[in-house]
Amino acid sequence: MLITRRLEFDAGHRISTHNSQCRHLHGHRYVVEITLSGNIISDEGVPEQGMIMDFSEVKRIAKDVLVDKWDHAFLVYAGDKPVVEFLQSLENHKTVILDSQPTAENLAIKAFHILDAAFQDIYGNQLRLEQVRLYETPNCWADAIREKINNNHIL
Repeated sequence: MLITRRLEFDAGHRISTHNSQCRHLHGHRYVVEITLSGNIISDEGVPEQGMIMDFSEVKRIAKDVLVDKWDHAFLVYAGDKPVVEFLQSLENHKTVILDSQPTAENLAIKAFHILDAAFQDIYGNQLRLEQVRLYETPNCWADAIREKINNNHIL
């Protein structure tokens, strides 16, 4: 069985090597969809009976480890020295420094690795993260799918 929870957050970024509009500082209303697989819990009387995982728990965990950290932050590539230095000059600025350009593809992979560690078989029902879909705009997204990404690739 698969379940999916959708969350939204706002963040700024730029792609410093891009030849078009994305090289400028800008922001997006990102959407992240988290798809988990697992066995349906059949234990009588437990709160999760009939579920893989309570959707409110998916939300709580995802907000704690990812969404609240990226929401209203500027996602910046460590190699983008002028912007990194500028952001560090701002007192108490919420900045997330990444080891790669903050493209939708790289952010989806980074989110996958963060969330994968957080959703490790919590209920003993073989729960696991299968996919992270990250929308940069309503019409553009990237999918990080367990079978298609290199789990040793760390961003």
